[in-house]
Amino acid sequence: MASQTYRPASHSRVHMLVTGMVQGVGFRYFTVMAARRYGLTGWVRNRMDGSVELEAQGEGIDLERFENAVEAGPRWSRVEHVDIDVVPLASGERDFSVRSDR
Repeated sequence: MASQTYRPASHSRVHMLVTGMVQGVGFRYFTVMAARRYGLTGWVRNRMDGSVELEAQGEGIDLERFENAVEAGPRWSRVEHVDIDVVPLASGERDFSVRSDR
């Protein structure tokens, strides 16, 4: 499902674009709860094209666990594809939150 296999460094940040039936099914809430469970910071938002976009930052093993959770999605979702890219670290984030739709 993921577009690439990566091994995050000890502390990394990833950008993810999730497609499928991922809006109107609690996907953002699910993502926030998973990120908080793994101690990640970042954000998630719906996009106008029906996809969900997010960035998450934290320790490598926690990012891998988070990626697996995102690929599974909440019960009523259907994740078709997850595109993942490693991006520069962001400073000053304290939590994982929902951003305004884009």
